[in-house]
Amino acid sequence: MGVNPRVLVVEDDPDIGGALRRSLRMENYDVELAVDGEAALTQAKSFAPDAVVLDLGLPKLDGVEVCRRIRAESDVPILILTARDGVDSRVVGLDSGADDYLVKPFERQELLARLRALLRRRPPRGSASVSVGDLALNPETHEAKRGDRVLDLTAREFELLEYLMRNERIVVSRQKLLEDVWDYYAFAETNTVDVFISTLRRK
Repeated sequence: MGVNPRVLVVEDDPDIGGALRRSLRMENYDVELAVDGEAALTQAKSFAPDAVVLDLGLPKLDGVEVCRRIRAESDVPILILTARDGVDSRVVGLDSGADDYLVKPFERQELLARLRALLRRRPPRGSASVSVGDLALNPETHEAKRGDRVLDLTAREFELLEYLMRNERIVVSRQKLLEDVWDYYAFAETNTVDVFISTLRRK
């Protein structure tokens, strides 16, 4: 299973959004692009990003409100990008829960450096221990427990369980599991997911 950091870019300008997506993918980030505030909130839940790059001037719901709502539910690092260079705008952005602020136009290398700094403050996905209810999982020791009972899992079962636990509040489709856990990117008629889920439930 890949552990490339996930970045949600929220930008309504197609040229800027496309350029950011290309730049970040070249640096081995997994990137999704949202083009308005409402889409940003939806994708923040479904994509479960490791960092958010957020424009302030958005249609439907402005960036400050998007930032507040994301922060109310998550501690994901948020980097604000905006053409508003006044001190008041920066303060409003940071007070709404953003972790950093970059004014347009910006240098690509500075954006990448700030993003790396934000991600360094956060345990990388796929390494930090996670628990859900009485299930506990430690990727470093490759140990999973249900209460006091150690679960005997194959490598793929462990990856699948970790993925589901890290996305506990999200409804994940079979195709999404195939893409993220098995790296099957072409749609395929397969019962692979069903078989593994059934085995995992039994264990």
